[in-house]
Amino acid sequence: MNAHVQPAAEAAKAFVSLVTEPRRRLLAFSLLMAGMFMATLDNQIVSTALPTIVGEFGDLERFAWVGSAYLLAVSTVMPVYGKLGDLFGRKYVMMAAIFIFTLGSLVCGIAGSMNQLIAARVLQGLGGGGIMVSIFSINADLFEPRVRARYQSYSSLMLMASGAVGPTLGGVLSDLFGWRSIFLVNLPIGIAVLVGLALIMPNRKPDRKPKIDYAGAILLAGAIASIVLWADGHQLFGSLISVGSAVVAGIGILCATLWVFVERKVDEPIVPLSLFLNPTVSLLLVVSMVSGAVGIGSVNYVALFLQTTTGLTPTHAGLLFIAVTGGIAAGSLTAGRLISATGRYKIFAIISTLGSTITFLIFTTLHPGTPIWVIALVMIVQGLSVGFGQQVPVVGVQNAADPRDVGAATGAVTLTRMAGASIAISIYGAVLSSYMLGQGTDIPGVANIGELTPAALAALPQPSRDMISALYANAFQPVFLTMSGLIAIGLVAALSLRNVQLPTIRPKG
Repeated sequence: MNAHVQPAAEAAKAFVSLVTEPRRRLLAFSLLMAGMFMATLDNQIVSTALPTIVGEFGDLERFAWVGSAYLLAVSTVMPVYGKLGDLFGRKYVMMAAIFIFTLGSLVCGIAGSMNQLIAARVLQGLGGGGIMVSIFSINADLFEPRVRARYQSYSSLMLMASGAVGPTLGGVLSDLFGWRSIFLVNLPIGIAVLVGLALIMPNRKPDRKPKIDYAGAILLAGAIASIVLWADGHQLFGSLISVGSAVVAGIGILCATLWVFVERKVDEPIVPLSLFLNPTVSLLLVVSMVSGAVGIGSVNYVALFLQTTTGLTPTHAGLLFIAVTGGIAAGSLTAGRLISATGRYKIFAIISTLGSTITFLIFTTLHPGTPIWVIALVMIVQGLSVGFGQQVPVVGVQNAADPRDVGAATGAVTLTRMAGASIAISIYGAVLSSYMLGQGTDIPGVANIGELTPAALAALPQPSRDMISALYANAFQPVFLTMSGLIAIGLVAALSLRNVQLPTIRPKG
């Protein structure tokens, strides 16, 4: 027994001594940020190149699957990577994820058909999901809980930076070097990060015998895949309540039920059920889910609202999102430093959810003719609200979970955020569609309002544009009320949190 424990203890001691070297620790963190930027940029960078890809391959009906396949794979593997890091050590799990993502990028770059590209995107996603989870888990190893909040805010900024520059960078690379370059550019980055982590990042090997829960992993993957597919049911099956959607939902419920049964019996469950018995963890997962529903899920609908009610072009509407991005950056950095200084995070969860609830209530009052500066101000407030709560679920759950299960807990947080976004997007779409159904037939020059592009809208006579703006403004009122209602659920969860104080030392695990 002692012979087994001593090497693990010595390895942990060596790990701590290595990562407490400030320069080495910061260099390791910088490499992690490069890996995160690469993985999160990829889904954004593809958006502006998709028309070119479809023009080369055809298969317009598979257009959406270039993005959906990546999201599906990412969501499915997140909890699995978190658990693998807990069992085998995060260094090599992270390196494996980067290798798979880089290999997937290569296959995307040489794809010869749309089907091959979609399959390669799945391979990319199998690596990308691991990168996102492993980075937040490694941060828990590198930094004590209070300092961790500050560095998690830097991770959040990297996520926002990739979202801001991705579409522009994708267009530039596609125009200059062809669409394949947007995938092949990942190769030198991935190789550099792999080599750097191999040389610099020590491996903290857990002191327990790895036991992989294969059945739990398969069942959880099936449940998650079913949720994502059901959330996309409007596109796949024509409706969220169609026969196809019902079958997918039934499969998901069956997989989830069997997963709970399996996890209660195994020694090393993929996601320990004890996590959900911890009230702090459960409440923070609710906060994480609604933050994804509003912070991620609302973006496309706010953009559509701006273009249809204010007459802004896609470019000008996109520029307004700089206000959101700036607000998120300011809020995230401020909250990270204050959490680091005080050790308290509950107040930031409350500020975040309350601010977003109020913001979308204000959105319900906006109407055609509202000054652009007023809209920009509201969007800054929304950005600040999202930023204040950006890292709270990860920091809080990592602190509340058993150190042995930090990876699994981090995977659960990231997964709930993505699931919240996927489900909310479909809910918003269903609400908007129900209010717009059949509209447009009495508007001069408009046969189907759902097929009206911004350019076509700008070409219509002013009376027709005014009628369309009024229709969309009325239809978006229930959408924004839905958003506000969802985030209000997160506000109740935030208010219910215990006001714990983060410790100043890393827990032993």
